[in-house]
Amino acid sequence: MRTIHAAAELEPAGRKVCLAIGFFDGVHLGHQQIIRQTIADAHQHEALSVVVTFDQHPNTVVAPQRVPPLIYSLPQKLRVIESLGCDALLLIHFDKAFSQQTGEAFIRGLARDFRQIQSLCVGSAFTFGYKRGGNVALLKTLGEELKFIVHGMAAVSLDGRVVSSTRIRETIRAGDLDAAGQMLGRAYSIAGQITRGDQLGQQLGFPTANLDVTGLALPPSGVYTVHALVREGGKTGASSPCRTHRAVVNIGHRPTLNNPTPALRVEAHLLDFKGDLYGQEMELVFVEKLREEQKFPSLEALKEQIAKDIAAAREKF
Repeated sequence: MRTIHAAAELEPAGRKVCLAIGFFDGVHLGHQQIIRQTIADAHQHEALSVVVTFDQHPNTVVAPQRVPPLIYSLPQKLRVIESLGCDALLLIHFDKAFSQQTGEAFIRGLARDFRQIQSLCVGSAFTFGYKRGGNVALLKTLGEELKFIVHGMAAVSLDGRVVSSTRIRETIRAGDLDAAGQMLGRAYSIAGQITRGDQLGQQLGFPTANLDVTGLALPPSGVYTVHALVREGGKTGASSPCRTHRAVVNIGHRPTLNNPTPALRVEAHLLDFKGDLYGQEMELVFVEKLREEQKFPSLEALKEQIAKDIAAAREKF
């Protein structure tokens, strides 16, 4: 998959273009339906399939007080989109200037720069442009004029309820990671860059990798077994080499330390691993919850429990 940052970069060499447009947080079953329809259209018409998405949630700019926690980091989202098999991805920087563009101007700009749009696929409730002034009806009106087909895809339902990013965030916060995985179409995971912590794990004899999970939706505090995927050299693409490790992850505020201003941490201990991982990206694929977060009477008691957690994780694996 080729990633571009302006539609004119594509240069389709006379081929038509089929577009899927959306923020696609989580790339869940509904999003996959939109993208797969776009790829099918492209195959049918010998066109290029292009996913159009944004580098940050629109509310970051237009409603900063209502930015939802994200299911996926940006590199994680782009990897999943790439895995679906589209030809290219247009990653638009969502800033104030872009937010003030009307929906009609946005689509006309895409039509001009892509040269010939064959089809455009979105969710049926899709809104876009300044003050969400654009919708599927506007797309169909422009499609008639500019000669492209519009697919307003109906939502996918699971267990009688619509699959949505909001619903998935709710299941993650509730700790129902199996339900989240069903709606995502893959095992639930979080990803972030490994940062330097306070070395407490090292002092206890169980070194941990600390993940930067700023802005992400997280499961309830506790200890989990996970598979840790470390991307070599900090590369984040779907084709970049990665190593998989069995690991135990603690999510929580470390109550045993009695810190007056505790920060939420995600700390992974990789089983049977020694090495420096700072600055690399790690994705944690959740397997099972071992226990709730606890406050222990001493660091020695905490150390003993960590050893028990690791032994329990080995049995699970």
